Formats: sequence, C-alpha cells, structure tokens
Amino acid sequence: MLKQISGIVTLFILTLGFASTSVAATPRSTWVENEIYQYNHPYDSQLPQELATKMQKMTASPFAFYRGTAHIFYRDMQTLPGSGFVNSSTNAIWLEGDMHLQNLGGMRDSNDNNVFDTTDFDEGYLGPYVWDLRRMAVSILLAAKENGLSSSDAQDIVRNFLDAYLNKMSDFKGTNDELSYRLQESNTNGVVKDLIQQAAANSRSSLLNKYTLLNSSNRVFQTTSELQPVSSSTYSNITGAMSSYIASISSSKRYSNSYYTVKDIRLKLGSGTGSLGKYRYYLLIEGPSSTTDDDRILEMKQEGSSAVAIAVPGLLPSSVYGNHQGARVTIATKAMLSNTDPLVGYTTVSGIPFMLHEKSPYQVDFDYTLLTTKSKFMDAMGYAGKVVAKNHAISDQDYDASIVSESVDKQVTDITSPNKGVFKDEIVNFALDYATQVEYDYTSFVNAYNSGVTLY
Repeated sequence: MLKQISGIVTLFILTLGFASTSVAATPRSTWVENEIYQYNHPYDSQLPQELATKMQKMTASPFAFYRGTAHIFYRDMQTLPGSGFVNSSTNAIWLEGDMHLQNLGGMRDSNDNNVFDTTDFDEGYLGPYVWDLRRMAVSILLAAKENGLSSSDAQDIVRNFLDAYLNKMSDFKGTNDELSYRLQESNTNGVVKDLIQQAAANSRSSLLNKYTLLNSSNRVFQTTSELQPVSSSTYSNITGAMSSYIASISSSKRYSNSYYTVKDIRLKLGSGTGSLGKYRYYLLIEGPSSTTDDDRILEMKQEGSSAVAIAVPGLLPSSVYGNHQGARVTIATKAMLSNTDPLVGYTTVSGIPFMLHEKSPYQVDFDYTLLTTKSKFMDAMGYAGKVVAKNHAISDQDYDASIVSESVDKQVTDITSPNKGVFKDEIVNFALDYATQVEYDYTSFVNAYNSGVTLY
C-alpha cells in the first residue's frame, strides 16, 4: 500500500509543537484508474448500467468525482500522516464517514420536528474525529471553487465551519444539551432555513403521487425509467426477508405486522453517486391503515463494508454489528441522529445485506449550487459545523458506552481549545493540498473515461 501511495509526498510542519500535514499533490493516473476499477468491479455483474451512470456522473466536476470516490480518500487516510489533535480518546469515535455538502439536508424527524441534519450513514464507522472534518473541508473547497468563489474566501468558509464545530462541541461539554439539540426554522437563516421550510412544505400525498398510482382500489408503483419491475423470484425473496427486517426494529418502535405488508416493489435506478452499482429497491407498504393515502415507501439499500474501514480495518469490532453491513449502517444512523426514523432496520436477501428506512416525503437534499456568495456559503457552513458536532457528541457514551466509552465533546474540546488557531490551520492546509490532489485525480479519471479505459 505504501508503494501505491508513494506518489504523494508528505511534509511535516511543526507549529507550536503540533505536527500538521501538508500534502504535495501529484498526478497518479494508473493508481487512480486501478482504485476505481477495484472498488467498482465487484458490482459489474449485477448492475453494469448503474456503474455506467456512476462514471458519467463523476465526470461532471471534481466535486462530483469526490462524492463518488470516498474509497480513494480513505485509501489515502491509511497512509498519510495523522493529526496533531487526535489522541487515544478521539481516534475511534462514530464518523458519518462520507461527510460532504450533499449528505446534508432538510428532513422531518420522528417527533415531527423539521430540521437540518445529516442524511446518509452508509459509510458510518469508527475513526479519528478529524476525518469527518477533513472530508467536509475538502468538499467545501471544491464546491466553492465550482461556484466561482476565490481561494481565500473558500478558506474563510472552511474556518467558519471549523469554528462552528469547535464552539458547539465546547457548548456541549459538561452538559447533555447535545441530546436535544437541533437546527430548525427558528434558529437558522439563509439557504438552510429555506431548505427546512421546503422540507416542511412537502406532503405524503405528493410523494405517493410522484412514484405511485391507484390501480382500481389498490396503490402500486408506476413503472418509469427509474422504477423498474423486479422478477417474481426477487419479489418473493424480498417479501420473505421482511420478517427479519421487522425483527431488527426495537420492540418499542415496532408497529403491528400489518403495517409492513408489502404492496409493490420496484428496482430504483439512478439515485446518488457513490452507491450506484449496488441494489436499491423501493417497497410500497401498507402503513398505519388499510386506506391508500397513508401508504409508506421504504428505501432498501444494499450495503457493503464502510470505506472508512479501508483505513482502519477492524476498528469497529464486527461483533458490534453482527458482521452485517446493514446492521452497521442502522446502528450508525441511530447513533448520530436524534428521534431516528422508526422504520430504520436491516435484513438479508439472497446473501446480500440491506439497510431499510423510510423514503421520507420530508427530505430535501442540500443544493450547494445555491451558495453563490461568500456570505451565503459562510452562513450555511456554520450550520454544517454544528451538525457534525452534534453527530459526534450524541454518538459517544451517550449512545452506547460499550462502543465509544468517552465523552467526545469533552475530549475534542480539551485537545483543541489550547490551540484552536493551529488546529484550524492544520485542517485548512490539509484540505487545500488534498483538494488539489482530487483535481489531479479527477483529471486522470476523465482522461481515462474519455479514452475508453475499463473502469469497472
């Protein structure tokens, strides 16, 4: 592995006794092509057309490429120097794992609060807390550049994100405030407030009308280019796996069996970027009553091992999640979200692990292209910093002390507060150099794609 990464030269800068890292970016075309092929090829036999869509999406911009290649980021985290601000108490906390702008969004939690929060935990795993910060910082720089902002403005935005994270962690230290903390319409502004209001204005009927239709007195899915019928054997296998899914939900959140009655199933194509190539199904289920206007849609996603585990294999003991990747994602979701969707659970179909959750009418993805000025971007990333702090703070001993035994908000605050400026410099310097590496890697990828190199 060291040989593979040898193209990256690492420089150590000692500042006030803390080692920060600066990465001299360099082209590494053959390595990038190989990493993309090795990661995606296992899915070629199941959904090659989805992998073709993934590759095409990743050609759009360095940011789009970065979204689809978390595995490359963690291959690098495996070998690049660590942070001077990580100790034994902060090197194995719950990470969202794929922290970038488009894994944030507006949503409604199970207590009917309309909030701004994290929307995806497919890569949830244990690791040093700075990895979520590094990954988000790089995504900010890439998105800001794409939106036409200057490098100095983009760095200010990253610093604002980090300030918000550190300040909120400090607020949480010594309290239980993180357990009830949420960003909603009353304490947000700008694009984030608009997003929360947009999510709140949505309705279940509009979601059902988008994806389903009434066939006599029964509701079924529409068949479109994105929603494809499944074979009778697949249909049978999925319905047969529902009992295991229901059993995965804690008894306190479990509804009567009739709630989960499957009415229709479709293969969902074209969603996301990084997960393209894996199976994703929409399941129409009965919901609270036998009427058709309160049916629910479940999203059922195939899960592989976390990309974070590339860098720290085995750091999250497989016994924690029963060696079931769907269970891992379910636990990560419950750990980092408050008032979690009661339909979150997992099952196995034909030997493949899946995670299930509601396809919510009230979830709206974050659109970073709206951040067209420095002030809009600064404002939004201040809220993003608070979200990441909340993710980390509630998933520590507050969630399950047998997984994370420390108070992460206390530990992070204690290790960073003496030298916040140095800490922010370390993250910004890493992000600047790594964003340049992503641009090199993106160019290598696009050249390979245009040249017809086999990438999956």
